Amino acid sequence: MKWIRYFILPAGFILLVAALSRFLIVFGNAQVMMLAEPMLGIPLRYAVLLVGGFELAVAYICLFGKRASLQIGLLAWLATNYAVYRIALFTMGYHHQATAIGSLTDPLHMSRGLAGITVGLIPAFLLLGSYAALVWLWLGNRAELAHSREAEFSKMSCPSCGTHIKFALQNLGQQLPCPRCNAAITLLKPENLKMSCFFCKGHIEFPPHAIGEKISCPHCKMNITLLKPT
Repeated sequence: MKWIRYFILPAGFILLVAALSRFLIVFGNAQVMMLAEPMLGIPLRYAVLLVGGFELAVAYICLFGKRASLQIGLLAWLATNYAVYRIALFTMGYHHQATAIGSLTDPLHMSRGLAGITVGLIPAFLLLGSYAALVWLWLGNRAELAHSREAEFSKMSCPSCGTHIKFALQNLGQQLPCPRCNAAITLLKPENLKMSCFFCKGHIEFPPHAIGEKISCPHCKMNITLLKPT
């Protein structure tokens, strides 16, 4: 999650600068602002003002918000709109008149040279970064869901044959036959067993179903076998 935060804050700052630049253009004397925006059919001045407002709102949420999923979702939505808008304009044959709302570079007046090329990569940075973050959050949510589902189960050992049995916590107290020896057992939530490390005598707690497993002692790091306390 830390890298997502490092993406959200710069993205919010970029959008803040872009929005303020658009407002400067809108309230300036640029004659191009009097032309009609080809897709919305409204004066370009109002279209730029509208886009700047969206950018300012998303920038505020990115800089001061706390919900990463909301911030990333808004960034992905805005970046997708940038891409779709530019593609639509290109297919319609508009390359100059409407770029004031289709690009982040034109409001900054950095359309040439190395600086212009660098800033021109910003829309791609927002698009790729936001979608990568969305995928990361989705994978993280799936992992948390799997972990929560795993936490709804418990394990115990059959008192007769020692077979490990996994069961849902909602079935606690029920009786059923052991799948191996058919002995009647009652499903109970096991309490941790205790033993001492053979080497350092350190205290170790472990669930009953872990009996027989080999682990590294948390105290001396020596390999030991978990045994049933006598």
